[in-house]
Amino acid sequence: MGKRGGTWMAAWLALGAMLAAGAQAGVQSDPVHDGAPAAAPLLVLHGGAGVERGSLAAAEEAAARQALARALQAGHAVLREGGAALDAVTAAIAVLEDAPEFNAGRGAVFTHDGHNELDAAIMDGASGRAGAIAGVRRVRNPIRLARAVMEASPHVMLAGEGAEAFAAARGIELVDPSWFRTDKRWRQLQQARAREQGQAATAPAHPYFGTVGAVALDARGGLAAGTSTGGMTNKRWGRIGDSPIIGAGTWADARCAVSGTGWGEYYIRAAAAHEICARVRLAGQPLVQAAAEVINRDIPAAGGNGGAIALGADGSIALPFNTGGMYRGWIGADGVPHVAVFDEPLPLP
Repeated sequence: MGKRGGTWMAAWLALGAMLAAGAQAGVQSDPVHDGAPAAAPLLVLHGGAGVERGSLAAAEEAAARQALARALQAGHAVLREGGAALDAVTAAIAVLEDAPEFNAGRGAVFTHDGHNELDAAIMDGASGRAGAIAGVRRVRNPIRLARAVMEASPHVMLAGEGAEAFAAARGIELVDPSWFRTDKRWRQLQQARAREQGQAATAPAHPYFGTVGAVALDARGGLAAGTSTGGMTNKRWGRIGDSPIIGAGTWADARCAVSGTGWGEYYIRAAAAHEICARVRLAGQPLVQAAAEVINRDIPAAGGNGGAIALGADGSIALPFNTGGMYRGWIGADGVPHVAVFDEPLPLP
């Protein structure tokens, strides 16, 4: 074999012995996270942009802040136990869907015909898997159905009656449509109808804001994003916004997770959520810069507005918005929820 060949053979034999010893000792290799330090778990959420100072009674604002804190704590409970980002996002959004203060689930706005039509999406950054639903009227927690579409169907998006049939088949809770009705949202529809007919020019507008969403980073470094909405007050013809469209209102990959809130048509045209993460991944932009440029420059330049939450694999957080306020908050390893509504300080980790 020769001296050189013998040396290479000895090296290969030594390497094989090391690997065998490791296997006997129970050592396992994770191709994604092996050797990487554990991430500090983080959860960031929003309850929708567009809220204006003076538009909320003190009791309403307090209730919204409390609901945000409960949602953060629900997601943190998952992360604290070593759970996946996907589970934390689902848990947090389900709390907001059950809170009537937000335009999602129980607090959803009404269509022109007096119905509540719900949309949601969820995406796992590590695998690229995603699920979405649109135009459902009887699903108590749309985010859970979106998760089921991702995990238990060969599809990414289901809509309307078909989505509800799938929900029934998977044991997802269905409720009577009256579950979603709130007096506040019904009044907003009447105001929108009157304004549309020219009968109340001074009636307040509530056209397209709302939506809830969450992004999470788990201890293994995995990211996930989810968004849920009741859509646009007085919408017609089965209109679908950006929230359930993967890449528009919801996106997660290995480096970045985003959930948007605002005028959905502009988020769709800009592929806003994906655009933020693409700038991080391909252009090397810091997350805060990428999110600010898309939300506070590109969207308004096209004629839209709104906000977003974004979370990086490095733990960086961005919460840009260009409206009077955006329900938002975050929670870290210490389990203390941090919440804001208007243009107020929100210290970040």
